[in-house]
Amino acid sequence: MNRYEVVHTNAFKYQDTVRASYNEARMIPVAGRGQRIVDVSVNIDPLSSRYDYTDYWGTRVVSFEVLRPHDHLTLVAASLVELAGPEGFDDPSATWEDLRDPALCDRQSVYLTHSHVTVVPDDVRALALDCIEGNSPHQAALLISDAIRDAMEYVPGVTTVHTPASEAWQERKGVCQDIAHLTVGALRSVGIPALYVSGYYDPRAAADLDQETVVGQSHAWVEWWAGSWRPYDPTNRVVAGDQHVVVGRGREYDDVPPFKGVFAGGGRSELDVSVAMTLKN
Repeated sequence: MNRYEVVHTNAFKYQDTVRASYNEARMIPVAGRGQRIVDVSVNIDPLSSRYDYTDYWGTRVVSFEVLRPHDHLTLVAASLVELAGPEGFDDPSATWEDLRDPALCDRQSVYLTHSHVTVVPDDVRALALDCIEGNSPHQAALLISDAIRDAMEYVPGVTTVHTPASEAWQERKGVCQDIAHLTVGALRSVGIPALYVSGYYDPRAAADLDQETVVGQSHAWVEWWAGSWRPYDPTNRVVAGDQHVVVGRGREYDDVPPFKGVFAGGGRSELDVSVAMTLKN
């Protein structure tokens, strides 16, 4: 079990004075599936009013507004989280016949349906189909995830969080969001329910973990259902476990954005984002 302190800071600076802003932040880890939240604090400067709620997808949301002139906005979310580690990653019991059952398809329909972000080209679906033969849904999902990653070069800056999976695939370049969107789309294309996971990741090798504060990463990975939900990080080709802190789960990035908002005035803005992770074992 790992216990992490995670400090996620978003600091905006505006070119001109902002008259008002309306914002939502999804920066608080969620409890469940081997993750326990010990403590959370969210500090916002400046702040006029705030309302916290849990959205449809189970993500904790801080909704707030600033209704006085301001030239900066700083949000710091600090969390203390216990991670039980990856569950047994043995092959779950679901068969292809189970996944085709109409009742199950109805229950999991939201995680079988494509959007413009997750729909994949025909050659990605063909790649996924090649992984099915002779394999269970869980085994096929592992092969599909690694095949997508093998074909993609990790290159920051060539895409945005809103880039469709098909565009990233065409370039064969992208970051964790692109790899997660492609993997989710490929899994759904062959009938495996799949969801997009947003959170934080400690990039150090497990053998190198210590209690020093390190630069963590806002990260994205996937989960698929094959009798039970199984988390996997295709970007790093590892089971998502006690170095992965889950903030939200949804169909795609747009369901779980860390921050979004609108403001009046202000001209151009600059954003400085940092994630600090400290192992507290």
